[in-house]
Amino acid sequence: MEEAQHLDSQFPAQLRGQFHIPTFASMGLGSDNRELTYLCGNSLGLMPRATKDAVDRELNAWAARGVEGHFNHPFTGDAGDATNWVDIDLPVVPLLAPIVGAQDDEVAIMNSLTANLNALLVAFYKPEGNKNKILFEKGAFPSDFYAFHEQCRLHGVDPTNALVQLEPREGEYYLRTEDILAAIDQYSNQLALVCLPGIQYYTGQLLDIARITDHAHVRGITVGWDLAHAVGNVPLQLHDWGVDFACWCSYKYLNSGPGAIGGAFVHARHSTSSLPRLAGWWGNNRERRFAMLEKFEPIDGALGFRQSNPSVIDVVCLRTSLQLFQQFGSMSQVRERSVRLTSFLKRLLKKSVYYRDQTPKSSDLGFTIITPEQESLHGAQLSLLFHSEMDKIFKHCRSRGLIADERRPNVIRLAPAPLYNTFQDVANAVQILEEALQEIFLK
Repeated sequence: MEEAQHLDSQFPAQLRGQFHIPTFASMGLGSDNRELTYLCGNSLGLMPRATKDAVDRELNAWAARGVEGHFNHPFTGDAGDATNWVDIDLPVVPLLAPIVGAQDDEVAIMNSLTANLNALLVAFYKPEGNKNKILFEKGAFPSDFYAFHEQCRLHGVDPTNALVQLEPREGEYYLRTEDILAAIDQYSNQLALVCLPGIQYYTGQLLDIARITDHAHVRGITVGWDLAHAVGNVPLQLHDWGVDFACWCSYKYLNSGPGAIGGAFVHARHSTSSLPRLAGWWGNNRERRFAMLEKFEPIDGALGFRQSNPSVIDVVCLRTSLQLFQQFGSMSQVRERSVRLTSFLKRLLKKSVYYRDQTPKSSDLGFTIITPEQESLHGAQLSLLFHSEMDKIFKHCRSRGLIADERRPNVIRLAPAPLYNTFQDVANAVQILEEALQEIFLK
């Protein structure tokens, strides 16, 4: 497609060559070594080429030094800035903090997404009498629901009464900000916590984090955010927005590998060491950590919420990706490229004869885009709703080399990642989708 080629020449994917792009052969789709069209960074980002060398170096250090790698790493001073394992995460924090708009002491690299959510809920969900409710969304990722539900039970609170779930208006797909604010007002005297997703995983909606946080704070309500689909996707300013806490994973847009280590944010105003939390020795005073004292002296800031020493392999995987973000530029620059890619994708989808601007009927092979139209209300992901033959369409697309993401019962998510996807990828995706619909329709 000439337009895609022109856009790629004007706005090239300069870092694409630093990622491994799956091929037809590597995916078991034949012997063809052509690169696939991978628009699935919202589920699992592609592997940076530097990751394998970074992991191999830590394995070699383990082989060479064993336990002494914690304080006597054999490759410190080499290119890549190897770190003694006891401090492996500390040099990575300054790379991560700008991604979420935080001070260095407000960020910790630790655990996994839901483990961090639970740990932060222990510290920040403080039900008292009738002020015990948690406001979140009806369509929340199930893991979040489970965490909220069980946190209520741990506090002796009935989840049936305490969980306030918001859902879109009838006939709509995503929440209106004014409806979220109205719900906060409605339950303001009963809410102990508001906890929402920065970007909704199913629709791709980007919520107004700053406005919602401020609205709740004025009413004395603690606010936390699940940023699984927002981190590395859209610019965030967690410190300036006054967010109380947040957590995220790093295997989507941060390209750190399947099940990779998560992250946590705790605003500086909560950094006092007196805040109760789930505790472990890695959150304890570093100078006395190995004295094995029965006295917990939590590190001030987010690092005091760490419980165990982080996985060395996980941390270096995250570091290699964050170094690419640093090479690319600011998150504003990442966002600028993302908007160009997503706008192009949206425009091509709307040209399809199978595009419907309203919900397709159950017998219709068409699709509609359920992601908000306005650019400021979504990230890199566009969600396509099908009411017929979604499974067949998805399988056909994969067989033709389009790696996307399905979310049952009827959505296919397409997410061009700005660090490695191209405009040609976008054009290929729409062409493959069109061919799939045409083939199934003709049958």
